[in-house]
Amino acid sequence: MTEYVLPNDTNTLGNLMGGQLMHWMDICAAMTAQRHTNRVCVTASVDSVEFRSPIHLGEIVNLESVVNRGFNTSLEVQVDVWAENPILGSKRKCNTAFFTFVAVDDEYRKTLVPEILVTTDDQRERYEGALRRRELRLVMAGRMRFDDARDLRSMLLKH
Repeated sequence: MTEYVLPNDTNTLGNLMGGQLMHWMDICAAMTAQRHTNRVCVTASVDSVEFRSPIHLGEIVNLESVVNRGFNTSLEVQVDVWAENPILGSKRKCNTAFFTFVAVDDEYRKTLVPEILVTTDDQRERYEGALRRRELRLVMAGRMRFDDARDLRSMLLKH
């Protein structure tokens, strides 16, 4: 998804407002979730939002999203944001976030989502990371005991 930073999208410093970027990221992630599931998907959570560098007035914003993993009725979508200076031709990665969506049926009830096919090392890394992030979200929300978060515990105990 590509957007152009216009004056009404910026703060008094001439930088893209974070809320506007989050809006674009949510739309981009929702389209990816819905394409993967062929269902309406609703945003359940957003975490690990990283604002690495400001995006300036007049820059082009490229949002790239991918499904990292499908669970039972939810899926994690990663959104990476790149800013492009059209005058200089330079590009830089500015933001990353992880969105969790829930797929719903025609009666707005949770419905199963298809799993992804992992074929590359990059996909495997994102797939495995999605489970650890899910476990962390559930532990932090009080919906899972830390002792039951096997992958998260395994990763933390290695370090």
